[in-house]
Amino acid sequence: MDNRVPPRAVGPGPRRRDRHGRGMRGPIAPPQVPLAASRAEAFADLVQDSVERLERRWPQLADIDFLVLEVPALDGERRGWSDETVPLGGTIAAREGRPARVVVYRRPVEIRTKGRDERAALVHEVVVEQVAELLGLTPETVDPRYGED
Repeated sequence: MDNRVPPRAVGPGPRRRDRHGRGMRGPIAPPQVPLAASRAEAFADLVQDSVERLERRWPQLADIDFLVLEVPALDGERRGWSDETVPLGGTIAAREGRPARVVVYRRPVEIRTKGRDERAALVHEVVVEQVAELLGLTPETVDPRYGED
């Protein structure tokens, strides 16, 4: 009874399944399904949708960079915000060959909203407010439907 089974050689790569062979076999959803997008990608899509909506009315927005950052920078000057209020967005004026920038902060916006529709509305409000500040206009001028929700 010396019919021993030789031990299986363990390769240098990671194990693809658990020890019973029932582990994950592949991604949960294909890449084209919204479930496969990360929260950061979904948020960036909301910002892009808002910008595209405004660009139809204001073609000069094509010269402005729109950025999504996780949180506002906590530097020495704090750029005008206090401990009680955290900004949802900001602007950086154009200088030395760099275009103007509008920044939307993802985590403060996500914390203040419950669902995708509410988040989309708040993102659009933030984008409209920042564009209005950059152009020196009122938010109602930039988007006539501002504040109707």
